[in-house]
Amino acid sequence: MYRYTEFDRLFVHQRAAQFRDQLERNLAGTLGDDEFRPLRLQNGWYIQRHAPMARIAVPYGALASNQLRRLARIAREFDRGYAHFTTRQNCQFNWIPLVKSADVMDLLADVDMHGIQTSGNCIRNITSDALAGVAPDEIVDPRPYCELLRQWSTLHPEFAFLPRKFKIAVSGAAEDRAAIAWHDIGLQLAKNERGEVGFKVLVGGGMGRTPIIATVVREFLPWQEILLFIEAIVRVYNRYGRRDNAYKARIKILVKAEGQKFIDAVEAEFAHILADDVDGAAHRIPETELERVKASFVLPEGVSEAGAAPARPANATGAFARWLQRNVHAHRLPGYRAVTLSLKRAGRAPGDVTAAQMDAAALLADRHSHGELRVTHDQNLLLPWVRESELRSPVARRQGRWLREPQHRPADRHDRLPWRRLLRAGQCALDPDRRRDHRALCRSRRAGRHRRHRPAHQRLHQLLRPPSQRPHRHPRRRQGRQGVVPVSLGGSDGSTLSGTSVPGKVIGPSFAADEVADALEAVIETYKAQRTSGERFIDTVRRIGIEPFKAPANAVRRATAHAA
Repeated sequence: MYRYTEFDRLFVHQRAAQFRDQLERNLAGTLGDDEFRPLRLQNGWYIQRHAPMARIAVPYGALASNQLRRLARIAREFDRGYAHFTTRQNCQFNWIPLVKSADVMDLLADVDMHGIQTSGNCIRNITSDALAGVAPDEIVDPRPYCELLRQWSTLHPEFAFLPRKFKIAVSGAAEDRAAIAWHDIGLQLAKNERGEVGFKVLVGGGMGRTPIIATVVREFLPWQEILLFIEAIVRVYNRYGRRDNAYKARIKILVKAEGQKFIDAVEAEFAHILADDVDGAAHRIPETELERVKASFVLPEGVSEAGAAPARPANATGAFARWLQRNVHAHRLPGYRAVTLSLKRAGRAPGDVTAAQMDAAALLADRHSHGELRVTHDQNLLLPWVRESELRSPVARRQGRWLREPQHRPADRHDRLPWRRLLRAGQCALDPDRRRDHRALCRSRRAGRHRRHRPAHQRLHQLLRPPSQRPHRHPRRRQGRQGVVPVSLGGSDGSTLSGTSVPGKVIGPSFAADEVADALEAVIETYKAQRTSGERFIDTVRRIGIEPFKAPANAVRRATAHAA
């Protein structure tokens, strides 16, 4: 993972000191709330209905074990003992008093973390594939380019007050595991016929109440020009994006409304930027700069490009076989695997994790993954450097039983071993692909907990296999809910398993929070009745359409109204 330089550390500590001064002046009454609001938002501090919310950046999902332990400490000492990992690869706290926020900023800075630009109408955290650097289907490692984008966009004076928040995702693999078509800017790394590295550039994707697939504006752009092209895109958005209506201020609305005119405006601005350079090279990213950043991404100590000795084949059955299928992923180096630590548990919002669980995961990372973890797009944690031989140890082989029932504490002579400690803390679940939670609002999380208590969810867990069939709450997924509003079916994120990016179709008027579980149960029963042998949920929806699902789901609303 990226190693901070002395400049990086000085920058983060100075930012923390600036925030402390701003907070103290606000508490003393010399800096008004209206003046303080944009300053705290730029550092990731919200004021919500119940309490402040802090959002901590985890750039492109990379997290060290000492950083995870620091997050655990903050959860224990400043929050209510837990944190929340989001689909944007960030970490959130929901109950930290604002008067303690500067203390939290200092603790974060000591481990190279911060909340800079995790809020506000600016370029947010750059996200990427959680398997970046270890994926066997990787064409180009996206992490150095993500870091270049992060450094360029941080405190960029021209883009600090955009019409709305702005999100960029980068993928460097054959399979898009970063959902780039659903971002304001999506970047797909590729190589042309001459082996040169460049980007396919997509603009104007987004979710929310108006899900829109991003438009391809460049099929191949040399990597040296990517910052200039993004600058052109954001300048056009900054100039023409709506500021009179927050619901119509995202770039997706501008791209949809203007179409080719938007693309032409971007190309004109890009040409203007290039023409402003006399020799045609000064504005491009120099090779030396890329190499400087790449030098901060090195293999962990003890890992070589030759890989490790492969483990002897072993028969896997039952829960252990299912765990291997769902939680263990192929690796680009022989003898290694990546392992998902699922944060999906019945009765808990996706992504929620306790301080004890974070400490347990950090212990696993130290002992099995060279101190490195990733926060995934699916709101899980991932160990990217696990030796294959360690997965097939007797301890690991038996963990599937507890992964199925993580609420039970295993009690036997192996209980002191690190894999068991994680299970004892309830960190893992057998299914890392249960529905994700794309919002951090308290009411949305309560609704998520309500649904996972229902028997329908438990049956769905058994029905929807392989993981690509899982239900999700967002309109771009197979089943989605926007907060507590609509239910949509048939969407996909563009991954190899899901097919091309397609928004889901809403099956009827919005459901109240207490109706959603019943509506999903009706959808499940319809799927069971309509599917062919072995057919995935999304394939059933695509074959028969959403009409057969509408009547059973909407009957829930009528039954509720009649009971009232």
